[in-house]
Amino acid sequence: MEKNINEKKGLMKKKKVINGRRPLSRWHRASGIPSHELSPSAIGRRISGSISITKSGRGQRFVIRAAHDRCLEEGSLFDLPTTLSQAGSHTLSVLQKGGRAARQVKMFISYSPVELKHPYGSEKRLPMTYICCREEAESGACWHLLTSEKVESAADARVIVSYYERRWLIEEYHKAWKSGGARVEQLRMQTRDNLERMIVVLSFVAVRVLALRQGGLGEEKQNESCEQVLSPIEWKLLWVKQEGKELPKKAPNLKWAYLSLAKMGHWHDSKRTGRAGWIVIWEGWFKLQDIVEGYRLAKSLDQEI
Repeated sequence: MEKNINEKKGLMKKKKVINGRRPLSRWHRASGIPSHELSPSAIGRRISGSISITKSGRGQRFVIRAAHDRCLEEGSLFDLPTTLSQAGSHTLSVLQKGGRAARQVKMFISYSPVELKHPYGSEKRLPMTYICCREEAESGACWHLLTSEKVESAADARVIVSYYERRWLIEEYHKAWKSGGARVEQLRMQTRDNLERMIVVLSFVAVRVLALRQGGLGEEKQNESCEQVLSPIEWKLLWVKQEGKELPKKAPNLKWAYLSLAKMGHWHDSKRTGRAGWIVIWEGWFKLQDIVEGYRLAKSLDQEI
């Protein structure tokens, strides 16, 4: 009996690890992203240095913002920018939020390879790259970034900073996918395989709805055709439902589609911000899909009722 249990455990281990490497997840297989590439989950918010030590020790690739100062061989991490020369500049787009107005900020970049001490007293030091991205004003923004990537020029440093800039977009995606939209965190299924399949399907739906919301909010894309995100049937049915007028000759813009979808989800813009939340966007999206399904079902009828 004990021998059979041990044999089963051995088989399970072999399935999980093949030639010392874990097989690709369904997400990687479906999206076509190689497992060695820098994934969205590796671009982190302002977290403790011990997390970066753990990631680096496991050979993972990452870009994170350091929350706490750390000791170096000489001095500390947050004092390092005073000893570094500027390697270039980067224009940062600060989004409007609350009472903060949207603006363009010029950030100065400096970088250096560093070796961080282990947070738990070990003698082992872990090499990584430090990048400082600082606003010229003394009270301005300052990012202390740590990355596993090699930086050999100002252009390389700007690429890393641009990765970190995408953090806010990644967080919006997580809202669309995990909590406020598709709500994969609330899924309950009997098998892991079914749960993984559903999560992968909803991840691509979340990308589509995110593209619609970002296009409707962004000034550079809001006047582009909504057919980038909605099919001709979808936007035409949305128009008939919300406008009740004759169909236009060409597709409306992304901003119209975003606002119409939100209104279908019972959004009233009570705060006068023009920004709809994820819950109403998804309510509108699911209602639109029900309408599309009903339309296709009605078209498929070959007999009168």
